[in-house]
Amino acid sequence: MARGAAVCVMALSLALRASQSGPKTPQAEFHFLRLEYTDRPDARRPFGRGGWWLQDWPEAETHFAQGIRRLTRIDTGEGRHLGLLDDRIFDYPWVYATQVGYWDLSRAEAARLRDYLLRGGFLVVDDFYGLRDWEVFRATMQEVLPEQTILDLREDDPLFSVLYQIRERTFIPGLRHLRRGPGGTIVAQPQTMPPTWRALYDPKGRLLVAINFNMDIGDAWEHADLPEYPADMTMLAYRFGLNYILYSMTH
Repeated sequence: MARGAAVCVMALSLALRASQSGPKTPQAEFHFLRLEYTDRPDARRPFGRGGWWLQDWPEAETHFAQGIRRLTRIDTGEGRHLGLLDDRIFDYPWVYATQVGYWDLSRAEAARLRDYLLRGGFLVVDDFYGLRDWEVFRATMQEVLPEQTILDLREDDPLFSVLYQIRERTFIPGLRHLRRGPGGTIVAQPQTMPPTWRALYDPKGRLLVAINFNMDIGDAWEHADLPEYPADMTMLAYRFGLNYILYSMTH
């Protein structure tokens, strides 16, 4: 699998870069690339800890990379983070953005994200909740891909079978949503809206954006070794993450 994935990444990198020229290329088959962005003025991260794009960094990708190495033969390098206006983004087939209810993309960044996606890139968004966050994200993607409609992920989408066969839709909560239940069991606190797996596709049906709404897959990666984080939720988060990666490297 590693050799085939390497060929796919090399071809995709060339297609994404096209006429772009810029700094060094990736040093491994896969790097967890996190998207840097500016916060909305009304959503500054508390305590002066940098922007919301840093949420769960670097623990989420560090733990997840260990799972990639253990469960696949993908040559995985260190995690990286870039802004949309950095030309190096075209070297990576997969980018992860967290807390997208708080991002504030400029017109230039929205245009660059569109270019990245339509050249073959794949975006995963995660850890945002409720109607306000959804409206911020929806409005941004309306600017990025005005001709496409956000849809619920189809049951027969190749994403669900590219590596693992995924049929369950267990809520994957943030650590802050877990509570002690009867008999000391760990249960997830109910949310006002249900967890939803959604997507944006291109006109040919290729998945461009995987949307983890009302859930926190990054926390499940980050806290995989905590006894209090439920194993079934962690395992589902890892299966989704690995399917996302393999999809991005082969489509």
